[in-house]
Amino acid sequence: MTPRDSRHAHHTDARRTIDAVWRIESARLIAGLVRMVRDVGLAEELAQDALVAALERWPADGVPDKPGAWLMATAKHRAIDRLRRSKLIQGKHDELAYALEHQQDDADAKVESGLDDPLGDDLLRLVFIACHPVLSTDAQVALTLRLLGGLATDEIARACLVPEPTIAQRIVRAKRTLADAQVPFEVPRGDALVDRLSSVLAVLYLVFNEGYAATAGDDWMRPQLCEEALRLGRIVAGLMPREPEVHGLLALMEIQASRTHARVGAGGEPVLLLDQDRTRWDRVLIRRGLAALEHAQRLGGANGPYALQAAIAACHARALAPEQTDWSRIAALYAELAQVAPSPVVELNRAVAVSMAAGPAAGLALVDAIAAEPALQRYHLLPSVRGELLLRLGRTREARVEFERAAQLTRNQRERQLLQQRAAACAASQPDRRMNADSGGAQAGP
Repeated sequence: MTPRDSRHAHHTDARRTIDAVWRIESARLIAGLVRMVRDVGLAEELAQDALVAALERWPADGVPDKPGAWLMATAKHRAIDRLRRSKLIQGKHDELAYALEHQQDDADAKVESGLDDPLGDDLLRLVFIACHPVLSTDAQVALTLRLLGGLATDEIARACLVPEPTIAQRIVRAKRTLADAQVPFEVPRGDALVDRLSSVLAVLYLVFNEGYAATAGDDWMRPQLCEEALRLGRIVAGLMPREPEVHGLLALMEIQASRTHARVGAGGEPVLLLDQDRTRWDRVLIRRGLAALEHAQRLGGANGPYALQAAIAACHARALAPEQTDWSRIAALYAELAQVAPSPVVELNRAVAVSMAAGPAAGLALVDAIAAEPALQRYHLLPSVRGELLLRLGRTREARVEFERAAQLTRNQRERQLLQQRAAACAASQPDRRMNADSGGAQAGP
């Protein structure tokens, strides 16, 4: 290897290290800066300044022993310099700069304990800011992936199948909205905590489900979204160990994620649940999910919406073969879920489970009872499930019509191809008695 090649390899290794450190440390770095400057937009700018400094210094000087502390110290110095240079609201800025400077004596110890040790309150506050109800759902998702996931704008755009300028605008507007609303940097308390925590969990659940069963695009799954939601779920569970629904959601995501490698064939095609090679299910994730579910239940959260969905996922995870699945138990759990979180989609899921436990006629009766629900009129899984049930009853002509309608409604290319194949099988009078493709926790299908 020539000296030039050696320098290039060293620089590449340093860049990989910096990228890894940024993904790990960025959320805590931004959270600590928000506490100091009380502005999400400014905090992220300062964090980015520190990242640029690392890109300039670390390849030559080496990665510091405490990379998180180095980034925070650099960002704080940049904050002081920036505030001193500013001509706006000079008195306030001087006061803040003075306060920041005089925190420096004990800052190193605090930074090290806050960044290189277990997560602290600052990060939890940032979680609640990113998912604040003053923001739209799309903005919450984008800001969560940006601030907490450490994803760049182009990464978020690719993951969400949205043009990069659109994502950039969402993030800018979200920061402006938070600033205009003067959202406090705090963890809500009392009754407010319940509503705000529900918003946080809903964002994580939405991100995970979009990765697990993509609503649009050419890919059946978007694993990066699943990974980010799962990583953030683990962080929130560590920050809020006494909240049962946090652990219920974590359990659901861990168990569902265990099937990732088995859900997609070599060519990217969907693999149905009953056809999956269960030896490819990740038993480590299953064990983690079952442990999280038990923790949620010990905290008294067995009847929470996420814990109930996790219990359903656990029934599948415990079955080493499809015929070992306890469909009666799954149907009963869906009935419980319908009581605590009623929705037509939950009823559609229950119909699938009932059809597996009591036969397709029983399931079809339940599907037909909800077929007129407005929320299901453009929902492709309604005709998809109905087609499967009709096929199992030998009514192939009717099943074909349902599969064709489902194929027209879905925006996911892989799913469309699957449904078109099901319709073609019906047309060729070659019924296939498999149930609908494996979907996410809130999707119809086993």
